[in-house]
Amino acid sequence: MKNRMSRRNFLQQSAAAVTAASALTSSLSSATLQEALAGLPRRLLGKTGLRVSMLGFGGGSQWLKVKDGEWEPILERAVALGINYFDTAPNYKWGATKSSEERFGEILPAHRKSVFLATKIDSRDVTEAMKVLEKSMKAMKADYLDVLLLHSVSEKDKDIAALEKGVYGEIRKLKEAGTARFIGFSSMNDGARTTEFIEALNPDVSLLAMNATKYGDVAEKALPVARQKNVGVVGMKAMRDIVGAAATPKELLEYVWGHPGVATLLVGHVSVQMLEENVESAKSFAAGRTDLDREELEKRVAHLAGPHALCWARPDYVDWDHEV
Repeated sequence: MKNRMSRRNFLQQSAAAVTAASALTSSLSSATLQEALAGLPRRLLGKTGLRVSMLGFGGGSQWLKVKDGEWEPILERAVALGINYFDTAPNYKWGATKSSEERFGEILPAHRKSVFLATKIDSRDVTEAMKVLEKSMKAMKADYLDVLLLHSVSEKDKDIAALEKGVYGEIRKLKEAGTARFIGFSSMNDGARTTEFIEALNPDVSLLAMNATKYGDVAEKALPVARQKNVGVVGMKAMRDIVGAAATPKELLEYVWGHPGVATLLVGHVSVQMLEENVESAKSFAAGRTDLDREELEKRVAHLAGPHALCWARPDYVDWDHEV
């Protein structure tokens, strides 16, 4: 009974966030002006109606490598350049003095009306998940979330119906209460399985790994279904373990941006220079200045499609451990 009451209180306290969310929605009328000033193109995030920068900010292991005193300017510069989609998770903290959520909580509250904040739920246990989420929101100094995702659904989640009745059902309640404006899940390795989750859970948003290696066939199998259901698609893992001798950052970013239905692509920026170069790539691509040969790039990096080369494709991979 105590745990039930705790969750109920959490939902009741969250209801006040509906007002804040409504205020944010009204502020989107100035999105065109903001976009013109920032110069970073934006796309519609499916059924959410949110207009997100086509380059997003990933708060995972790569950014966590950056030392204190160096990560702050990167995050501030991202906001200044027009990035408005920021993604994190409670377990993004390995090797850093502050977790990714705590880092976000230091910088982003001052820009809350102009940015979209996304985090995730890792645990499949409802009680544990709600406890962690409370800590997450305190760390980020957030009264509500724009996007809340169930983290990394996979073949391990064998019973989708049980998942929907359990922790995902609780996530739906958080949306009803106003704690999260939109909900969904992230997925990395299996396009066919991801498709099953999209069809069963009907998410608002899906965070999907897709890159030029075509590993997992996520873009080929899951993306068409997501588009049919008007699910907002956020891309990730475009460059991890591929960029360098095999391909340039610009090529790999353009490859994902070129998939119809992808609203934004998360990148873990490790320097202001990298950030600014990626922003310029986004502007250039949106303006039609690209000579990318998609098939040639796919052939060039095809040998990297698998756990032998992609660290995040390994069964024991965890994103917060950047030594994996």
